[in-house]
Amino acid sequence: MKSRYLFLFLAVTSGLTLAQAPAASQTDDTKPSEPPATRSFDPTAMDLNADPCQDFYQYACGNWTKNNSIPADQTRWVRSFSLLQQRNQYLLWKDLDSAASAPKNPLQKQYGDFYASCMDTDAIEKLGLEPIQPAWKQIASLTDAKQLPGLLGRLEDQGAPDGFFQFRVGQDEKDSSKQIAEVAQGGISLPDRDYYLVDSPHFAQIRAQYVEHIKKMFALAGDTPEQAAKEAAAVMEIETAMAKASISRVERRNPDNVYHIYTVDDFQKVTPDFDWQTYLHAVGIGHFDTLNVATPDYFKELATLVQTEPLDSWKSYLRWQALHGHTRALPKAFFDEDFNFFSTTLSGQKVPLPRWRQCTIATDRALGEAVGQDWVKENFPPAAKASMDRLVADLDKALADDIKTLPWMTDQTKKAAEQKLAMFRNKIGYPEKWRDYSSVKVNRGEFLENEEHAAVYERNYNFAKLGKPVDEKEWNMTPPTVNAYYNSSFNDINFPAGILQPPFFDPNIDAAVNFGGIGVVIGHEMTHGFDDQGSKFDGNGNVREWQTAEDRKAFTERTECVANEYDHFEAAAAQGDTPATYLNGHLTLGENTADNGGLRIAYMALLDALKDEGKSIDEKIGGFTEAQRYFIGFAQVWCQNTRDAAARQSALTDPHSPGRWRVNGSVQNFDEFGKAFGCKLGQPMVPQNACRVW
Repeated sequence: MKSRYLFLFLAVTSGLTLAQAPAASQTDDTKPSEPPATRSFDPTAMDLNADPCQDFYQYACGNWTKNNSIPADQTRWVRSFSLLQQRNQYLLWKDLDSAASAPKNPLQKQYGDFYASCMDTDAIEKLGLEPIQPAWKQIASLTDAKQLPGLLGRLEDQGAPDGFFQFRVGQDEKDSSKQIAEVAQGGISLPDRDYYLVDSPHFAQIRAQYVEHIKKMFALAGDTPEQAAKEAAAVMEIETAMAKASISRVERRNPDNVYHIYTVDDFQKVTPDFDWQTYLHAVGIGHFDTLNVATPDYFKELATLVQTEPLDSWKSYLRWQALHGHTRALPKAFFDEDFNFFSTTLSGQKVPLPRWRQCTIATDRALGEAVGQDWVKENFPPAAKASMDRLVADLDKALADDIKTLPWMTDQTKKAAEQKLAMFRNKIGYPEKWRDYSSVKVNRGEFLENEEHAAVYERNYNFAKLGKPVDEKEWNMTPPTVNAYYNSSFNDINFPAGILQPPFFDPNIDAAVNFGGIGVVIGHEMTHGFDDQGSKFDGNGNVREWQTAEDRKAFTERTECVANEYDHFEAAAAQGDTPATYLNGHLTLGENTADNGGLRIAYMALLDALKDEGKSIDEKIGGFTEAQRYFIGFAQVWCQNTRDAAARQSALTDPHSPGRWRVNGSVQNFDEFGKAFGCKLGQPMVPQNACRVW
């Protein structure tokens, strides 16, 4: 992945996250109420009976985790992200609801109609499966496997989700000024290849439940029990073969593993059983001669699979893709069955989100920069951007100072690191130029078609980049998003307006808490430019080695220390016959490195800020020193409760560690924490062999 994210919610689109968002099911007409703002520093969240040197997360968050159960419509509940996300979605809903009833301009009419079409469950029920019948008819007309590439391209051109693989235009990772076509593995519906391949009672049970789920969905669509069972078995067989041909998430973290330039002709030669020219013509992209094949072995196996699997099996697979990919816009019976498996069985979610929230998320996903224009005007004052500009400058200086003092890095590599840092670009709040969605056709009463029209727009928007100069001002998140990211190919850090408010940033609270909140967020994203992935990109966004061999070896030794450390952190306790699940230190290595580095450089920036104000880090406010408030403010961002099923899924799929380990793992690697709380060397939060990269 080129873009790196601070935190990923399950309610975000699959292109960015790990699971499908809950969707259309409820017809709850209850008007939502405005959630309260979250305090940036909350002493009542703390367990003051806990020893901060033994378990700092429990000390900072213990009362919060005890007193805040997970809402039935959530799989996890995070003090900062969840509460702020709910507040932002409420404010966004107000705009959508108003636009749906009384739009003031064409833009509001467009996104208001989209939202209204999602809310119109009567129309969705009345239409039934009619909206996916055109796709199913095309699938039924297949008479030969050689027709699959053309059909696949046509379906995607009509707004269908990615089928056998992912195909898009992106930056050339070794020449970031170019935008080229690229293909990557895909095609599976379960969260990760391990769900198909791991031989354990836990995963065997999930596979059996998945097959039963597919059978139920086909039965709802009119199959006989015998037909449904046959189709479900075919889908499982094809997806298992795709999973076997795929590489792991850890392997995909290495840019060299997913960069293989082919000419189209050469790619055709190694995949002779899949007609690429037919697919490319049908999908509607312009001419090109070369492309990046991220996972060549996957496509070699896929091409063989196209010819060896029975045609009826491929028809079943494509029918399933059309059905599963559109459940939020299909009648309640289909959504409920989809929700029961993908949200309840896999993640532990008890009930779907309320309808208004589902439709707010869907509209933001489809027309985010249209809705975002009004949201920004109402919720992001210019003063907030000015404050962020100053904070980013403070963190930039702190990271530069940190690089200068690194004991393991030679002067040659320090100079290269400083050059890369100097080339960082910062994007704060929202785009300078908004996207034009005027070509997206939106009709009330046709939610599924509206989603397809939005998908076609997104695909065409992406394809139009082919061979064009890179737009360095483009954003990958919408303004209300509670998140942040680093893009290694752009070498930029991005902070949507949605995260730039309490509890992350509060202009009315002391600097220590703000630096522990948004300051660590900024430092986290900056450090991504120098983690195990980001360090392989130079200041221009190209994959190029800029460290000496000696420094790369030292860097790898230090990152391995972090990986081995987090390998021993438990994500979910043993339950019955299901053993405990532990973090994958290499899957989470980039995020853990960024957490550790962000905590360190934000603290350095705080020291500079206090010095400028003539204050000491040891001064007390409300019974805590500035240093203690900094660490508590940082920890309270990550106070979190998570359902067991979601914790196990995240351990396999999420590059972010759970809140407990984002806190304890970071502070135990930073000696200033032990000083702030008077801890002794050898206590759990001050281990003998702490890890440090940056």
